[in-house]
Amino acid sequence: MKRNSLFQMFVSFVSLLLAMMPAIQSSRPHIVFILADDVGWNDFSFHGSDEILTPNIDALAYSGVILNHHYSQPICTPTRSALLTGRYPSNIGMQGWPLSAAEPRALPPGKILPQYLKDLGYTTRIVGKWHLGYYKKELTPTYRGFDSHLGYFNGFTSYYDHITQESASGILMEGLDFRRDLSAAWDLSGRYATDIFTGEAERIIQEHNSSNPLFLYLSHLASHAGNAGKLVEAPQHTINMFHHITEPNRKTYAAMMWKLDESVGRVVRALEAKGMLENSIIVFMSDNGAPSVDVVGYQNWGSNYPLRGLKTTQWEGGVRTPAVIWSPILERRVSSQLIHVTDWLPTLLSAAGGSLQGIVLDGTDQWSALVGKEASPRREALLQYDEVKRTYGLRRDNWKLTNGSNYGGEADGYYGHTGREFSNPPYNVTAVIHSLAGEALASLLSSTTPDEDEILQLRAAATVTCSVKVDAIPCHPVKSSNPCLFDLATDPCETNNLASVYPEVLHEMLDLVSNYEVTLVPQLNKPPDVEGSDPRNFNNTWSPWIVA
Repeated sequence: MKRNSLFQMFVSFVSLLLAMMPAIQSSRPHIVFILADDVGWNDFSFHGSDEILTPNIDALAYSGVILNHHYSQPICTPTRSALLTGRYPSNIGMQGWPLSAAEPRALPPGKILPQYLKDLGYTTRIVGKWHLGYYKKELTPTYRGFDSHLGYFNGFTSYYDHITQESASGILMEGLDFRRDLSAAWDLSGRYATDIFTGEAERIIQEHNSSNPLFLYLSHLASHAGNAGKLVEAPQHTINMFHHITEPNRKTYAAMMWKLDESVGRVVRALEAKGMLENSIIVFMSDNGAPSVDVVGYQNWGSNYPLRGLKTTQWEGGVRTPAVIWSPILERRVSSQLIHVTDWLPTLLSAAGGSLQGIVLDGTDQWSALVGKEASPRREALLQYDEVKRTYGLRRDNWKLTNGSNYGGEADGYYGHTGREFSNPPYNVTAVIHSLAGEALASLLSSTTPDEDEILQLRAAATVTCSVKVDAIPCHPVKSSNPCLFDLATDPCETNNLASVYPEVLHEMLDLVSNYEVTLVPQLNKPPDVEGSDPRNFNNTWSPWIVA
């Protein structure tokens, strides 16, 4: 009798637990992470530029938290590696130059963000760019924690024909790089990539069983450049909207940004229509700064103004990236909290109710600080460490140490449109309020959206301004091998090198850099496998070419 009674109690307990599971799962927030590619600091109008209006992204920013001191890595693969692992790239060998299409290299084995979220009951989807290796099929997204993938494996593709070209060992290779999971998506050729990815994100949200939590990683092509000869592409009717921009390539880039902004609005609207917005976290960020001019390759005419440097560099223009987080429980503001791209894995796991115990991380859980408006638990961030090029960047509190240069110093200056030209139209607050995102957020709860006065106050607070001291000490890394030291609180544009003024701070920072040298894993870069990876081997598609 006693055994039967205990068994009945056990059955009742299990039945109760199973009955509670949908409620437990649905209480976890839906997470939508939107990653833009190669977009500059000055290419979002919430940062003060009037040249390119981004009403939907602005509406999300003003209703959420503008992360004004958010840092990434200087280039594609390292940032994506840091995002999904929570590790500094130099601690797992993923620093340096990004993956090439013919390179038999990938993100090292180990659990990554979508796998941790699947353990918590999440459905996990990736739309767009992967760029973490695919030479074996086991390295592709659906083998690394994602339930589905519509997008491309490499660093970029063309916006309409979805062909990726690459020169490897002096040989030009080209093929389709557009996939549904592992199947080539030839049928989508001719359609604009941003629209394809937006439509897929909408479909995923519309068809999702909202009683289960969703992780949607929308990793856009925009506004990375495409192949030579058609670096920037957008629908002509969108290009025609920007009559106030006279430089043809910058005009097309503006149209690419408009389509990216529209995508954000459509995704927010889809969440609201499905009834998921009230239990969602939305993150929007760029992976690195823009390649404004043609010294780093794949120029896209983006603007990092007023920040110094370009994509691939550890200057602020390369690594201080636009970022926003929105949730109905976050108080809108412009935040000066120091946040690094490695922080997203622990932060989102924490927000989802997961445990960080036993996970080796360089990232810091920022969720409590974001919710409670507390000081960032992070005081220090490694912005770059490339032992091959001997370049590094480190931020500690408001101090920044940087050393080394790329391209003979040609990426060490200030580039891109200011966005403050008199020919630009005035900032359109009404367009922000009545954007797709603005109206979706307002319909959720009126108090989550600011009025016109508050919008202008937030915009002013998010705008970086710089002044150059007459007696500023220049930093010329090409002329001198000595590192440079900046006080970003007073000099966000890195104009005044204080290394000789504060030698004790300089030595403290150098000691910190030496700590990272101890844990560094040498770069895993491999020479291209031209013969094995040739798309002609696979019906003119870029495909996994090594069988495990």
